[in-house]
Amino acid sequence: MDAAAPAKTKDAFRNYAAPARDTVREFYRLNHQHQTHDFVRSKRADFLRFDRREMTPWAALDYLNTLVDDSDPDIALPQIDHLLQTGEALRADGHPDWMVLTGFIHDLGKVLCLFGEPQWAVVGDTFPTGCPYSDRIVYPEYFALNPDFRRPEFQTGTGIYAEGCGLDAVLMSWGHDEYLYHLTRDHLPLPAQYMIRYHSFYAWHREGEYGYLLNAQDRAMLPWVQKFNPYDLYTKQPVRPNLAELKPYYEDLLARYLPATLRF
Repeated sequence: MDAAAPAKTKDAFRNYAAPARDTVREFYRLNHQHQTHDFVRSKRADFLRFDRREMTPWAALDYLNTLVDDSDPDIALPQIDHLLQTGEALRADGHPDWMVLTGFIHDLGKVLCLFGEPQWAVVGDTFPTGCPYSDRIVYPEYFALNPDFRRPEFQTGTGIYAEGCGLDAVLMSWGHDEYLYHLTRDHLPLPAQYMIRYHSFYAWHREGEYGYLLNAQDRAMLPWVQKFNPYDLYTKQPVRPNLAELKPYYEDLLARYLPATLRF
């Protein structure tokens, strides 16, 4: 598509009734079937050791130039383009540097695919495990395939959680959001941590579900996640940003906030 192609209107995004690519529905079938509470626990124990590779942040971003997200009905460009589109929109609107950086790195956790993880265990909308599935999650019918669907302790009331326990106590479905949150949380302010950790939790920040899990901090941080969401979602356009032109600015931004190398 050429540079003169019209921008998508807002109501054309996240159209799962008629997804742009046939990978999307199959992605969510696998995601909802296999993302069990026990699966999440095993992945956290495995990947949060950060013992697989040491890389510069930019080396990890370079990998994303080879990755197209199978769960995304809105764009089929490599992930680095989406990150540049998000960061540039935040910068153009005058948001602080830490928020521009958050936009630029928010999907960096998708490097999990580099370690052989299937996309259904890395990308897509996230949801709490260990409690009832909301019917406002994308393709909720596929949860009938999940073994947790038949565990009454997970599907009754508030599940295994106490009301008001706070999202930090909840085991979300495993993926790039949770992984990157743990990787970067010591270097970013609290609103940025929430943007990274919960930007794919649409059932919460867009649909208003799972209020029974929230504590005061979650409610205070929700507006930040909601402020970030339009930049993540509505900046997805088919025209590729000029990476060579923008790279010096983002290299400097990365150097100001993150270590020279990160353990993945």
